[in-house]
Amino acid sequence: MLAHLTIRDIVLIDRLSIEFARGLSVLTGETGAGKSILLDALALALGARGDAALVRSGEAQGEVRAVFEPAPTHPAMLLCEENGIEAEGTLVLRRVQSADGRSRAFINDQPVSVTLLRELGHLLVEIHGQHDERAMVSAEEHRRLLDAFGALEPERAEVARRAETLRRAQKEAAELAASIEAAEREADYLRASLEELEALSPEPGEEERLADRRRLLMQSEKIAGDLAEAQEMLGGSVSPVPDLAALLRRLERKREELPEMMDEIVGAIGEALDRLEDARAGLAEALHEIDHDPGELERIEERLFAIRAAARKYRCEADALPGLAAEFAAKLEDFTSGHERLAALQAAVEEADRRYEEAASLLSEKRAEAARHLEEAVGGELPAVKLEAARFLVAIDRDTARRGADGFDAVSFQVQTNPGTAPGPIMKVASGGELARFLLVLKVALADRGSAPTLVFDEIDAGVGGAVAEAIGKRLARLAERVQVLSVTHAPQVAARASGHFVISKSLAEGGKRAATEVTRVEKEERREEIARMLAGATISEEARAAAERLIVGEAV
Repeated sequence: MLAHLTIRDIVLIDRLSIEFARGLSVLTGETGAGKSILLDALALALGARGDAALVRSGEAQGEVRAVFEPAPTHPAMLLCEENGIEAEGTLVLRRVQSADGRSRAFINDQPVSVTLLRELGHLLVEIHGQHDERAMVSAEEHRRLLDAFGALEPERAEVARRAETLRRAQKEAAELAASIEAAEREADYLRASLEELEALSPEPGEEERLADRRRLLMQSEKIAGDLAEAQEMLGGSVSPVPDLAALLRRLERKREELPEMMDEIVGAIGEALDRLEDARAGLAEALHEIDHDPGELERIEERLFAIRAAARKYRCEADALPGLAAEFAAKLEDFTSGHERLAALQAAVEEADRRYEEAASLLSEKRAEAARHLEEAVGGELPAVKLEAARFLVAIDRDTARRGADGFDAVSFQVQTNPGTAPGPIMKVASGGELARFLLVLKVALADRGSAPTLVFDEIDAGVGGAVAEAIGKRLARLAERVQVLSVTHAPQVAARASGHFVISKSLAEGGKRAATEVTRVEKEERREEIARMLAGATISEEARAAAERLIVGEAV
């Protein structure tokens, strides 16, 4: 509920602070006292469009601060949580309007966009009156209100769940169908490319191995002669190895005579012979490596050229060719087996569609039943508010081609204000006063279902009196048993039923140089005097006071 409203420097308001309670609170006062200013200020805090004209003359900026105490489970708390706004039991909506036209919005002192402030404001307060922009919920809300009246949220949630399942199935089938169509367009290309790559049969790392072998073969002819000459010198007829070996044997025999001298020499010659043997073996291996088939180089170059040409053709690295072949094969597999999978997916779509239609049809049936009950509930209240010739209708346009989260139905509240006239949308057919009264009885029928926790009615009793005003007061009081109700009224019958009464007045400030709007909570004698003024006008008689007392006592009984 709205617990506190603070206004500073807005139009005629200098400083104003009002505390509200649960139940029905009324705001009364003479015409021009500033009741509409108060509502404009509240609307500004709820995210209404800012206007530099709202700032009090001579001031740089104005500010409105509205404090709410919603239930912990109220959607407004969830919205705050989703937007990273800390909220523990209290929500403070604040709007600062500058005289230069700029506007800033805050929720719990955290800067936010006006869009978020407006979204939160719509969850907390509904302002209704004789002006279209504040009179009636938008047409797209009619379905939500009907579902709330019929307690159909679980059914609608199930329809939304099945709609999402259907959407996912349709998306998956559509994507596969598009993939198959694309595969069909490039199937010939894929087959030819796959055949080419399978014939080539490239292997990972093959290009590098071939390039290394090619370099070796191209260089081997240059070094083959030198290697052969070196091998001849080490292992041929001119090799010093036999002579060195014979010398080593002779020295070994002499080593016993002079061991301290011969050991080092014998060891050095033996080591030299070992190294020469290693060199000879290495030369033999090298000669074996470069001893190749004369056609090998040609074959390697042809293979290397084919692999690199394929890489250029398919615009990839040579090592990626095996993976590319696998990709082409997979696409062809999609093409050949895709039709079977598509048939399975289409069957899943049909099943999801069947299940959706089942849930949506059930929801439509329950909506039709709820619509009849809502028409009866609203219709039963119309005579009492001087709309006895009018009819309230809930029009449901059922289109099974719709497959959305809300089901098949488009819901529209319509009215017939006079017998013999065609029903039409409530926003277009009803006049300002009629619209306000239609809204009141609709809200009474809905009670606390599908409604914001705070409802504001702006002069819905305008132009009526007597029994009609009495009926409006009763219905506002009944509605206030479920939600907080604030009503700007000129009807003493309405004011007498309030649990909180605020009088709005206008006085001169600063030595009569500036008008200022004030709000005073009245109790007991002051309240009786205000209701008497509403009954009698400027001159309050004792009869008016007595009538006011009877109204207050009568409503208290």
